[in-house]
Amino acid sequence: MARQVLLFIWFLSLGSSLGQVSYSIPEEMAKGSLVGNIAQDLGLDLKRLKSGKARVYTGDSAEYIELNKDRGVLLIKERIDREALCGQTTPCALHLQIILENPMELFRITVEITDINDHAPIFMKTEKRIIIQDQNDNAPQVLYPVQSGGSVVAEIVPRSADVGYLVTKVVAVDVDSGQNAWLSYKLQKATDRALFEVGLQNGEIRTVRQVTDKDAVKQRLAVVVEDNGQPSRSATVNVNVALADSFPEVLSEFTDFTHDKEYNDNLTFYLVLALAVVSFLFIVSIIAILSVKCYRWRRERMFYKSGANLPVIPYYPPLYADVGGTGTLQHVYNYDVCRTTDSRKSDLKYVRPCSENIISLDTSGTQTLTHAHRDKLTTDSFEDQVRMDIIC
Repeated sequence: MARQVLLFIWFLSLGSSLGQVSYSIPEEMAKGSLVGNIAQDLGLDLKRLKSGKARVYTGDSAEYIELNKDRGVLLIKERIDREALCGQTTPCALHLQIILENPMELFRITVEITDINDHAPIFMKTEKRIIIQDQNDNAPQVLYPVQSGGSVVAEIVPRSADVGYLVTKVVAVDVDSGQNAWLSYKLQKATDRALFEVGLQNGEIRTVRQVTDKDAVKQRLAVVVEDNGQPSRSATVNVNVALADSFPEVLSEFTDFTHDKEYNDNLTFYLVLALAVVSFLFIVSIIAILSVKCYRWRRERMFYKSGANLPVIPYYPPLYADVGGTGTLQHVYNYDVCRTTDSRKSDLKYVRPCSENIISLDTSGTQTLTHAHRDKLTTDSFEDQVRMDIIC
């Protein structure tokens, strides 16, 4: 009943409020935080607040702000969440009235609540459908027959097999999806293309005619597996087929095939190695021979060139004479042998003995004689060769 009376009085006195004050505070302030000094801002005495029984009226049951009459201030009573109080409304404010009695006085208080970053973003729940289109980025993978590098796997076909005999089936998969995963099988090459065929869709290898004795025991097929992508990707698988009625025959044939292949590979390697070694030795030999020839040619050329320019230096050995006059040599002769670069052609330098009465027209006193003149040295006269007078 008292609240209804106060509401009636409040509506009657809206037009006769004595004062109005506005404050601005952030949300999420702690309890007991100061909003504003109402006594100072409205010019009220603390005694008047106490005697007038001042109180805060909000108009609803939610009370976020309280009045401290002893201090004359407004304080936070409950934590204020702007989003819960106002939602998306802007601005967000609390409207309060301070009521005093004896006499009745009314004061309006407006408290604006400002927003702070106290909430994470909230996204609306939406459903979006994303379609990823497949690209032909994977080649087919052959599952059967298994390709082993060290051994040879062969499918046995009896020679009595009828037309359409199922030899084997090539199994492959493609990890792509849709049309990119559609596979087709083709026979790329075969030992006898007229004997086998490959199913386009299922990869089955069958005979197309009767096997004869003229057909080779060892048959080799190359099957290509292609997908339906753009551009298409492919894989190749080799299938060995043995036309035989017994297993020992197949074993001997394919064992020899394996050994022959290994032997041929080893033989080719050693032949290439031997050819490389022989070629290297041949080139080294040619280079060595040419080097020796060039060295000898330069040596002889330098020797002949230097020998032609060597000066002839006469050499006079000691004089040998018969002092007692009893010897066989009546005269004293000097001999000097000079050799050229060709040892078979030599010259002999002969020196005539002369006394003090010798008048020589040859200032050198020497005469060079060849081998043909050596035997005539004691008998022939040098008057025909040089013009000199000899007095002995």
